[in-house]
Amino acid sequence: MANSKKKSTKPKSPTLKNQIKSLNDELKDEKDKFLRLFAEFENFRKRTAKERLDLFKSASSELMTALIPVTDDMDRAFTEFKKSENENLIKGFELIYNKLNDTLKANGLTVIVVNKGDVFDSEKHEAITQIKATDKKMVGKVVDVIETGYSLGEKILRYPKVVVAN
Repeated sequence: MANSKKKSTKPKSPTLKNQIKSLNDELKDEKDKFLRLFAEFENFRKRTAKERLDLFKSASSELMTALIPVTDDMDRAFTEFKKSENENLIKGFELIYNKLNDTLKANGLTVIVVNKGDVFDSEKHEAITQIKATDKKMVGKVVDVIETGYSLGEKILRYPKVVVAN
Protein backbone atom coordinates (compact mmCIF):
# COMPACT_ATOMS: atom_id res chain seq x y z
CA MET A 1 0.00 0.00 0.00
CA ALA A 2 2.81 2.37 0.67
CA ASN A 3 3.94 1.78 -2.87
CA SER A 4 0.48 2.55 -4.24
CA LYS A 5 0.37 5.87 -2.33
CA LYS A 6 3.66 6.98 -3.82
CA LYS A 7 2.52 6.01 -7.30
CA SER A 8 -0.83 7.75 -6.84
CA THR A 9 0.76 11.04 -5.67
CA LYS A 10 3.32 11.22 -8.46
CA PRO A 11 0.82 10.99 -11.30
CA LYS A 12 -1.53 13.47 -9.54
CA SER A 13 1.18 16.14 -9.21
CA PRO A 14 1.59 16.76 -12.97
CA THR A 15 -2.17 16.49 -13.36
CA LEU A 16 -2.75 19.14 -10.71
CA LYS A 17 -0.21 21.40 -12.37
CA ASN A 18 -1.94 20.85 -15.70
CA GLN A 19 -5.32 21.55 -14.12
CA ILE A 20 -4.03 24.73 -12.49
CA LYS A 21 -2.48 25.83 -15.79
CA SER A 22 -5.70 24.97 -17.59
CA LEU A 23 -7.78 26.88 -15.05
CA ASN A 24 -5.44 29.87 -15.25
CA ASP A 25 -5.73 29.83 -19.03
CA GLU A 26 -9.52 29.67 -18.78
CA LEU A 27 -9.46 32.53 -16.27
CA LYS A 28 -7.33 34.64 -18.66
CA ASP A 29 -9.74 33.84 -21.49
CA GLU A 30 -12.75 34.80 -19.37
CA LYS A 31 -11.06 38.03 -18.25
CA ASP A 32 -10.29 38.84 -21.87
CA LYS A 33 -13.89 38.11 -22.89
CA PHE A 34 -15.14 40.26 -20.01
CA LEU A 35 -12.89 43.20 -20.95
CA ARG A 36 -13.93 42.97 -24.59
CA LEU A 37 -17.60 42.77 -23.64
CA PHE A 38 -17.22 45.70 -21.27
CA ALA A 39 -15.49 47.78 -23.97
CA GLU A 40 -18.18 46.83 -26.47
CA PHE A 41 -20.88 47.86 -23.99
CA GLU A 42 -19.14 51.23 -23.38
CA ASN A 43 -19.01 51.83 -27.12
CA PHE A 44 -22.68 50.90 -27.42
CA ARG A 45 -23.60 53.25 -24.57
CA LYS A 46 -21.68 56.15 -26.12
CA ARG A 47 -23.12 55.45 -29.57
CA THR A 48 -26.71 55.36 -28.31
CA ALA A 49 -26.19 58.54 -26.29
CA LYS A 50 -24.88 60.27 -29.43
CA GLU A 51 -27.77 58.92 -31.51
CA ARG A 52 -30.26 60.16 -28.91
CA LEU A 53 -28.65 63.60 -28.96
CA ASP A 54 -28.74 63.62 -32.76
CA LEU A 55 -32.41 62.65 -32.67
CA PHE A 56 -33.22 65.54 -30.34
CA LYS A 57 -31.23 67.89 -32.57
CA SER A 58 -33.03 66.76 -35.70
CA ALA A 59 -36.41 67.09 -33.99
CA SER A 60 -35.39 70.54 -32.81
CA SER A 61 -34.16 71.35 -36.30
CA GLU A 62 -37.52 70.44 -37.83
CA LEU A 63 -39.40 72.57 -35.31
CA MET A 64 -37.08 75.53 -35.78
CA THR A 65 -37.37 75.26 -39.57
CA ALA A 66 -41.15 75.35 -39.21
CA LEU A 67 -40.95 78.42 -36.95
CA ILE A 68 -38.70 80.49 -39.24
CA PRO A 69 -41.62 81.76 -41.39
CA VAL A 70 -43.40 82.74 -38.17
CA THR A 71 -40.39 84.82 -37.12
CA ASP A 72 -40.38 86.48 -40.56
CA ASP A 73 -44.06 87.38 -40.13
CA MET A 74 -43.37 88.65 -36.61
CA ASP A 75 -40.54 90.85 -37.93
CA ARG A 76 -42.80 92.34 -40.61
CA ALA A 77 -45.63 92.83 -38.13
CA PHE A 78 -43.31 94.50 -35.61
CA THR A 79 -42.09 96.91 -38.29
CA GLU A 80 -45.71 97.84 -39.01
CA PHE A 81 -46.63 98.10 -35.31
CA LYS A 82 -43.80 100.60 -34.83
CA LYS A 83 -45.58 102.89 -37.29
CA SER A 84 -48.67 102.90 -35.04
CA GLU A 85 -49.36 105.73 -32.62
CA ASN A 86 -50.82 103.42 -29.98
CA GLU A 87 -47.94 102.92 -27.49
CA ASN A 88 -49.76 100.17 -25.55
CA LEU A 89 -50.25 98.18 -28.72
CA ILE A 90 -46.57 98.55 -29.61
CA LYS A 91 -45.41 97.56 -26.10
CA GLY A 92 -47.74 94.54 -25.98
CA PHE A 93 -46.59 93.26 -29.35
CA GLU A 94 -42.96 93.95 -28.47
CA LEU A 95 -43.28 91.74 -25.36
CA ILE A 96 -44.61 88.85 -27.44
CA TYR A 97 -42.01 89.46 -30.16
CA ASN A 98 -39.13 89.48 -27.66
CA LYS A 99 -40.41 86.39 -25.84
CA LEU A 100 -40.57 84.41 -29.09
CA ASN A 101 -37.08 85.51 -30.15
CA ASP A 102 -35.61 84.82 -26.69
CA THR A 103 -37.16 81.34 -26.64
CA LEU A 104 -35.78 80.54 -30.07
CA LYS A 105 -32.32 81.82 -29.08
CA ALA A 106 -32.42 79.80 -25.85
CA ASN A 107 -33.05 76.69 -27.96
CA GLY A 108 -30.07 77.37 -30.23
CA LEU A 109 -31.55 79.27 -33.18
CA THR A 110 -29.26 82.12 -34.21
CA VAL A 111 -29.54 84.78 -36.87
CA ILE A 112 -26.81 84.74 -39.51
CA VAL A 113 -25.64 88.34 -39.53
CA VAL A 114 -25.02 89.78 -42.98
CA ASN A 115 -24.33 93.46 -43.53
CA LYS A 116 -24.34 95.53 -46.68
CA GLY A 117 -20.81 95.63 -48.01
CA ASP A 118 -19.85 92.14 -46.79
CA VAL A 119 -18.04 89.98 -49.33
CA PHE A 120 -20.41 87.50 -50.99
CA ASP A 121 -19.64 83.90 -49.98
CA SER A 122 -21.60 81.18 -51.78
CA GLU A 123 -21.04 78.88 -48.76
CA LYS A 124 -22.84 81.32 -46.44
CA HIS A 125 -25.19 83.31 -48.68
CA GLU A 126 -27.78 82.67 -51.35
CA ALA A 127 -27.69 85.22 -54.16
CA ILE A 128 -31.18 86.11 -55.32
CA THR A 129 -30.06 88.53 -58.00
CA GLN A 130 -27.13 90.61 -59.17
CA ILE A 131 -27.15 94.31 -59.91
CA LYS A 132 -24.65 96.50 -61.68
CA ALA A 133 -22.17 97.98 -59.23
CA THR A 134 -22.07 101.78 -59.02
CA ASP A 135 -18.64 101.61 -57.42
CA LYS A 136 -15.83 99.22 -58.35
CA LYS A 137 -15.21 98.58 -54.64
CA MET A 138 -18.67 97.01 -54.32
CA VAL A 139 -18.13 94.33 -57.00
CA GLY A 140 -18.71 90.89 -55.45
CA LYS A 141 -20.17 92.35 -52.26
CA VAL A 142 -23.61 92.22 -50.67
CA VAL A 143 -25.74 95.21 -51.63
CA ASP A 144 -28.96 94.24 -49.84
CA VAL A 145 -30.29 91.49 -47.58
CA ILE A 146 -33.69 90.26 -48.77
CA GLU A 147 -34.30 87.49 -46.22
CA THR A 148 -32.57 86.76 -42.94
CA GLY A 149 -30.70 83.48 -42.56
CA TYR A 150 -30.78 81.20 -39.52
CA SER A 151 -28.60 78.48 -38.10
CA LEU A 152 -29.08 75.91 -35.38
CA GLY A 153 -25.70 75.21 -33.86
CA GLU A 154 -23.37 74.43 -36.76
CA LYS A 155 -26.19 73.59 -39.18
CA ILE A 156 -27.58 76.32 -41.43
CA LEU A 157 -31.36 76.01 -41.57
CA ARG A 158 -31.90 78.84 -44.06
CA TYR A 159 -29.26 80.75 -45.96
CA PRO A 160 -29.57 84.55 -45.99
CA LYS A 161 -30.90 85.71 -49.35
CA VAL A 162 -28.91 88.62 -50.68
CA VAL A 163 -28.47 90.92 -53.68
CA VAL A 164 -24.88 91.04 -55.00
CA ALA A 165 -23.14 93.81 -56.92
CA ASN A 166 -21.67 92.71 -60.25
